[in-house]
Amino acid sequence: MNTYTIYDEFITLGKLLKEAAIIETGGAAKHFLATNDVLYNGEFENRRGKKLFDGDVLEFPGFGLKINIVAATAEEIAEHQAELDEEARVKAIVKKINADNRKTETRQKSAANNKEQYFKRKTSKPKFSSSK
Repeated sequence: MNTYTIYDEFITLGKLLKEAAIIETGGAAKHFLATNDVLYNGEFENRRGKKLFDGDVLEFPGFGLKINIVAATAEEIAEHQAELDEEARVKAIVKKINADNRKTETRQKSAANNKEQYFKRKTSKPKFSSSK
């Protein structure tokens, strides 16, 4: 039996299917549940929004898979939150770097365009008056 740890009070069936890599996207949950048997605590379940709590058991007879839902300990929750905080910190850094790169690229393009426009200016030909 496989164990899946939840860090909140509950997790929905669709989200668990995605996080457990049973399906690739959340949108595939509805199709998966319509075409495969899923037993929730021994009863058939096909609602992707079904809330799963600590102690619940999911069975997938067609895959020979059984998942026991367990709540995380306080230590596991703290570790999970630290991982989420670090992920958010890294995303913020990457976002700032990308924004700075876009500004630099814009400045470089603007400078290049100004240079091109300077050299593309038509110079007026000198006009000579013809005296006869």
